Amino acid sequence: MKEGKWLQILRRVGRFLRRKPLGAAGGIIVFLLVFTAVFADFLATKDPTRTHPAQTLTPPNRTFWLGTDNLGRDVYSRIVYGSQLSLLVGLGSTLLGSVIGGIVGLLSGYLGGKVDLISQRILDIMQGLPLLVLALVMSAALGPSVWNVILAISVPLVPRAARIIRASTLTIREMAYVEAARALGSKEGRIAFHHILPNTLGPFIVLTTAQLGSAILVEASLSFLGMGVPEPYPSWGRMLSVSAAEYAQKAPWLVVFPGLAISLAVFGFNLLGDALRDLLDPKLRRQ
Repeated sequence: MKEGKWLQILRRVGRFLRRKPLGAAGGIIVFLLVFTAVFADFLATKDPTRTHPAQTLTPPNRTFWLGTDNLGRDVYSRIVYGSQLSLLVGLGSTLLGSVIGGIVGLLSGYLGGKVDLISQRILDIMQGLPLLVLALVMSAALGPSVWNVILAISVPLVPRAARIIRASTLTIREMAYVEAARALGSKEGRIAFHHILPNTLGPFIVLTTAQLGSAILVEASLSFLGMGVPEPYPSWGRMLSVSAAEYAQKAPWLVVFPGLAISLAVFGFNLLGDALRDLLDPKLRRQ
């Protein structure tokens, strides 16, 4: 039985690789990012916060694989440990924003009436501001810290999640099994959370995966502007903010490698999110 299950899993993975090669490439990038974050203590060659005054702005060599920054800190180790921070902020803010938005969208779509009207107008106001601008305002109000950055990024993600879950709820609440549950005397709360909510998990998974890349990019942007995660935490965006203006020509490795890490992470999550959307959306599966 176990061998049969493993064969089925391998066949599904093989089918996914054939049908969605770009999605598979995104999955590999995401896996490498998670692997690097989990095993950062083993992969890093130096302490990311330790300075080497005699080795400032050293080009890549055998000792410092990706060179050093203006304080003599190892760029490779800072990028490796920066993956932990990017993944923590990305997952934390995306899950928090998606869960809150999902609950708001579920209640708005199921209850309708004044609840739907008021919540949608509030979401319209929130969505009227660009993601980065609203996150910047929240970060400035809360102050620089890891958890404040997670909260600042999660708030702008709420309207997107709420709109998608509300759209799914409006469709599902009219289905026959929901009417049957209501006819059998099920309470409204049970119908919403036990019958409707599980059927919105497909869009929720796609939404969460797609927004992870945006959350990582916003965290890097906030850190670049000095409103994100403070020192001494190694952040890809802060690495760019320190080096981009003064050392871009003198020490290009300070810009190239953190920028490449950000680009690959966002690219991987976007590819994986698009592939999951195609697989989980029944309308797209029929095409």
